[in-house]
This record gives sequence, C-alpha cells and structure tokens, in this order.
Amino acid sequence: MTLTYVGSGFAVGLLVGLTGVGGGSLMTPLLTLLFGINPAVAVGTDLAFASATKTAGTFAHRYHGNIHWDIVKRLCLGALPAALLATLALKHFGTLNEEIGQFIRYSIAVSVLLTVVAILFRSRMQNWMNAHPGRQLQGNALVAATIVSGAVLGTLVTISSIGAGAVGATLLVLLYPRLKPAEIAGTDIAYAVPLTAIAAIGHWWLGSINWELLVMLLLGSVPGITLGSLAARAVPERALRGLLAVTLTGVAAKLVL
Repeated sequence: MTLTYVGSGFAVGLLVGLTGVGGGSLMTPLLTLLFGINPAVAVGTDLAFASATKTAGTFAHRYHGNIHWDIVKRLCLGALPAALLATLALKHFGTLNEEIGQFIRYSIAVSVLLTVVAILFRSRMQNWMNAHPGRQLQGNALVAATIVSGAVLGTLVTISSIGAGAVGATLLVLLYPRLKPAEIAGTDIAYAVPLTAIAAIGHWWLGSINWELLVMLLLGSVPGITLGSLAARAVPERALRGLLAVTLTGVAAKLVL
C-alpha cells in the first residue's frame, strides 16, 4: 500500500505539472474514492500537502516579481476568518460523523465541478472581460468583491481542500483581467499559503490529518511535479485539459452517487 500511495502522489504531481490544475481537485477525490479514506481525513491531509508545496511555489514567484501583495491582502482578509469559522463549524458537528462525511463528499464534488468550469472557460472569461472594460469593477467595489471572493474560497478550501488553485485563479481573472498569467498564478499561490496553512492547522486540531500518508504522497509528488513541468511543452495542453475535465466530471458524479 505504501508504494501505491507514493505512486498516486507521483501521478497527481505529474498531472499538476503538466496542466497547472491544483492538486486538491485530483488528490482528495482519489483518496476518498480509490482508497476509501474518510473524507475529512482526505481533506486534512491534502491541505497539509498543499501548504508545503505552495510555500515553495511562493518563493519562486516572489523572486520573479509575479505576486501582487495588495490583492493577496484583500483575499486573506476574507479567506482566513472564513477558514477559522469553517473549522469551528466542523469541530461543532464532528468531522468523523457519517452525515458530516457525506456533506464533505458533496462539497468535494461541487468544488471539483467548479474546477472543471475553470479549466474549460477561464481563457474565454478573461477575453470577454478584456473586451468589455465597462463591466470591470473598480475602487471600493473591487476591494469588497475581492474580500468576499476570499471568504468563499476560504470556506470551500477548508471543507473540501479544493478551490485555491483553478477556482481561485478564475476569480482573479474575472476581478483583475489585466493581470498577466504569471501574475495570476503567483498571486493565487501566495494567498493560498496562509489559507491552506490555517486550514491544515485546523484539521490537525480536529485530528483529521494522516501524517504517514502525507509523507508518502510528498515522496511521490515532488518528482512527479518536476517531471510534469519539464514535459509540459511537449504535451498538447488543450487535449490534456479536455481529458482532465471529463475525468473530473466523472469523479464528481461518482462522489454524489
């Protein structure tokens, strides 16, 4: 089973490197459906996994100047309190409770479907927003919308571990369509570090992190992400993203059914 977990970490890391899709939308359903791990434990373990990997990504993007710290601050103003409140709610209702486990499964399914939408339509959304500058938010309205988006993402990530990647980047595209792709990626990763860290600490407090499993996943994912990133240019991205979208849609359906 140890080699299976390491292999799964490698496979997910490879797909993340090839497509840029957040590992949570792949790892959490995999742990829940294939290995039968309790949904809350799958979420908590993946959050700890994401916190470690995104920290390294933030340093890289900071070095290249891709992070807009003012946007990161606004997102965190909404996301971090929401993560704390969501953790307290999970504590109150009990993460290992069967009904709460089912609720978390549904939350994962919704998050996966949102990721599918992000994969398929993000470029079109950005092009539409740039073609209609009058529809873009400005000033206080933009600040408020960013904070609210952060709160939604904070809740989603804490409950399902999914949303800080593709969904967060898509919201940034809609709110700040003039950002370059590298700036969207850098800003999205930077705000996700404190969010996933706080959510992971919350799940550690709840007792829903499997540390042995986390180590095995990291052992596989680090070389997988590296290899995927190196091979990304040689793989037809459009076809790969289409296949990924179909797969994730099937995963969401399986989680619900």
